[in-house]
Amino acid sequence: MATALWAPTAVGGLELAHRLVMAPMTRNRATPDGVPTPLNATYYAQRASMGLLISEGTQPCADGQGYPLTPGIHTPEQIAGWRRVADSVHEAGGHLFVQLMHAGRIAHPANTPHGRRPVAPSAVRPAHTVFTASGPQPTPVPRAMSEAEVSATIEHFRHAAASAVAAGADGVEIHAGNGYLIHQFLSDNANQRDDAYGGTVAGRIRFAVEVARAVARTIGPERTGIRISPGGTLHDIVERDPGRVYGALLRALAPLGLAYLHLVHGGDDRLAAALRGAWPGTVILNRGGAAIGTRASDVETGLADLVSVGALALANPDLVERLRAGAPLNRPDRATFYGGDHRGYTDYPCLR
Repeated sequence: MATALWAPTAVGGLELAHRLVMAPMTRNRATPDGVPTPLNATYYAQRASMGLLISEGTQPCADGQGYPLTPGIHTPEQIAGWRRVADSVHEAGGHLFVQLMHAGRIAHPANTPHGRRPVAPSAVRPAHTVFTASGPQPTPVPRAMSEAEVSATIEHFRHAAASAVAAGADGVEIHAGNGYLIHQFLSDNANQRDDAYGGTVAGRIRFAVEVARAVARTIGPERTGIRISPGGTLHDIVERDPGRVYGALLRALAPLGLAYLHLVHGGDDRLAAALRGAWPGTVILNRGGAAIGTRASDVETGLADLVSVGALALANPDLVERLRAGAPLNRPDRATFYGGDHRGYTDYPCLR
């Protein structure tokens, strides 16, 4: 059944040789100003045989930064850094989508050059700590965004998408999951608004839809993907009726003709199957921690068109070659996942 992974396919305008995708993974190795470095370019290029690489979460604006040493895509210096990454990936035969991630309330002033309070749909503090240079710190009470600021943030996503394409990326993925800003608008507990961006299901999905529409109009729907984690509780998110909310979201997004839906499988098989059935286009499924055989089965059964792989791709730059050859896999070193130098980043061994 694993042969299902090796059938060629297309995503947007990209022709891919197989169904494996490199999942976005935060690595905290940009400069303090959010500029990707030559080491970052080496890391991504090493994994180009994955075909489609989705980058680590990248802030679309200064207020979008949640963690230290994460990259941005909104200044000329950051765009130049991403151009180096994109060129390196393309030279190695791969394709790159930059994930646009606004952390919202999952942030701390100590992690940003500007030192401002985090912003969020509502002034609701998550029961959560966030990593800083001085260790884990409680997240502060965020500042509720005005409608004007919501509109400005949509523009930030649009500008970041245009900047990513200008840097040579093949497209962008809008991060609407894992408890970050767009997911906060979708949720029951983080969004306490009573204006056009809250209250009803239509209000809670509005921000996600307007971001996707603005990005797709700017760079083209074939260059635009979106990631969701329905029913996910990461970062103190509560969703009481994810089937209803995400069904409405996918119905609103479907006419845009996006390149793909990146669906995080949270363990609810019925919900995953229902959302797969509701989406008319390409689905990339992320089933974290699952065996390769399980992921291949998801393609075989039609639950997914492609599957994204995180830690295994992190630890195995030549994962595709190893799987094809039935070779042993390197084990991920979790101690070096976040921050540091080349160790646990670009020094994992390859078969040759």
